[in-house]
Amino acid sequence: MIPQTVLIAEDEDEIRDLLEQWLRPMGHTVHAVRNATEGLKLVAVHRIDLVVTDILMPDGDGLVLIEGLKKAQPDARILAISGGGRYMDGNEYLRIAKGFGADFAIMKPFNRVQFLQALAGALAPREKLPV
Repeated sequence: MIPQTVLIAEDEDEIRDLLEQWLRPMGHTVHAVRNATEGLKLVAVHRIDLVVTDILMPDGDGLVLIEGLKKAQPDARILAISGGGRYMDGNEYLRIAKGFGADFAIMKPFNRVQFLQALAGALAPREKLPV
């Protein structure tokens, strides 16, 4: 896998730190933020290849980040993660994230192997639409 510049947007410190620990040894440059507001500020000044974003976060959720990223850097890839919430099952949030433009999605909790498979899915070539 070619090293990428990755933005992790995750409000849970333990998960954010774990994802960084998995990505950095692979040669990726990692920026980590706690919400979409911080993520959008970072996207405005850094080129990002991949965003790994939780969907439910305070101070700007993952859908806000996906929408802003699609406008600012449309070629960036997006891996949505969610464990669900009070009102919907996590799969519903991930389905919505894909509708907003996420390339791939994975439910929490996940292990390293599952995360790396999802990462590969998010970075896989996008299908070209017929002309």
